[in-house]
Amino acid sequence: MINRDFVDEYSSLDISDQCLGCHLLTVGQEFLVEDHNNIPEGFCAWAWGDIQKDVTHIMFDGSYPWMKKPGTAISSCSDGLMPVIFKIEKLNETSHEI
Repeated sequence: MINRDFVDEYSSLDISDQCLGCHLLTVGQEFLVEDHNNIPEGFCAWAWGDIQKDVTHIMFDGSYPWMKKPGTAISSCSDGLMPVIFKIEKLNETSHEI
């Protein structure tokens, strides 16, 4: 997501539409998580810090009452200008996809 109003008003960087967005992750990219204590290879450390609690919750059979599908969460990194949104879902008993 790009919060264009905030980028225009608050960012001190010369940001064009071509360079907006996360430089580490791409749309549709998937990661399998087998250990909630270890960041997946190639994953953004800042984003992991933001979503790890939801990954752990889903990994240990948690669900959120506001989600239609049990074992699923929607979480995001804390970049206020260009947050990345993650779908976290339990695939099986040993791995979880984000």
